[in-house]
Amino acid sequence: MSNSENIKMIKSSVKDFGKKFIESERRGWDNEQIFPREIFTKLGELGLMGILVPEEFGGAGLGYHEYVATIEEITIWDPSIGLSLAAHNSLCVNHILSFGSAEQKKKWLPKLASGEWIGAWGLTEPNTGSDAGNMMTTAIKEGNNWVLNGSKNFITHGNSGDIVVVMARTGAIGDKKAMTAFVVERSNPGLKAGRKEDKLGMRASETTEVILDNCIVSSDAILGEIGDGFVQALKILDGGRISIAALGLGIAEGALKESIKYSKERHQFGKAIASFQGISFKLAEMATKVEAARQLIKNAAELKNNHLPMTKESAMAKFYASEIAVEVATDAVQIFGGYGYTKDYPVEKYFRDSKLCTIGEGTTEIQKLVISKLLLEE
Repeated sequence: MSNSENIKMIKSSVKDFGKKFIESERRGWDNEQIFPREIFTKLGELGLMGILVPEEFGGAGLGYHEYVATIEEITIWDPSIGLSLAAHNSLCVNHILSFGSAEQKKKWLPKLASGEWIGAWGLTEPNTGSDAGNMMTTAIKEGNNWVLNGSKNFITHGNSGDIVVVMARTGAIGDKKAMTAFVVERSNPGLKAGRKEDKLGMRASETTEVILDNCIVSSDAILGEIGDGFVQALKILDGGRISIAALGLGIAEGALKESIKYSKERHQFGKAIASFQGISFKLAEMATKVEAARQLIKNAAELKNNHLPMTKESAMAKFYASEIAVEVATDAVQIFGGYGYTKDYPVEKYFRDSKLCTIGEGTTEIQKLVISKLLLEE
């Protein structure tokens, strides 16, 4: 099956899924901050919890174009579900897939790819977000085991995740070769969930603290080599930026579609508001931003698929797509007028959800740092 046929089939399948399982529930999930775990079991049955995972480990064995299409389409229905699906696939699963041994992949990937398990990824700490090199979570070797102590925050699925890939310091503070990635299963008594965040948007995607309290893991839990965690995390975030870019694209596309539909239906002064230049020009600007974001993402995904350097391109896609998600969602609320400020229409939710894209997995400012640094090195 060709790439375009795969994408067409995925979009159709996810559209049907959203109509059946998400549309009628999303407002309640958002209001009550409910994390609908059962949705991800169902997504696993569709093969969408292991999109990038080879078939030998129970995954769909697809590439980044199909992955982007999945995140984009599910996000149109609910950005919270898109965010959780992205965090599971591109952070936790992709870290094990990229750096795990054959035994580790065989042990963990089938459960994650099937949706039986949901994954979390722990890098951020209360005092170290972008400054990950100075993290305080430690891993001390004792015999053949390691003892992890510390806390992580803003962790997607920090409470419900069945498995967490945790970055911990195995050397001196500030040393970029002093961070190691460990896999910790939920059954470990030293792994605890902390406070759940009460968020502005993305409220159906669970975000909590993760506490490691004398958490004992064996050396078999280490992904790759001791000291490689920082370099691994940067590589995982390269792909993660494409995920957040796809999330931003889905939000912007959803907001644009709702705006077009509403502007044709809403009449003022005896005609549809779409016929007014103030509205039609705004729609043209929104659509152009959506298409520009799509092309930046497509470029980054193509490089990623071909295992070519794409740090700059993924940062550009993430920077632009996340910022236009906010802009397009803001314009959508404006087009809806007073109704856009109510929960009766989905643009209010797109507006709240969009802001996370400019913050998560590297702020807009960090993307600009990455891009400018690489530009000046060329």
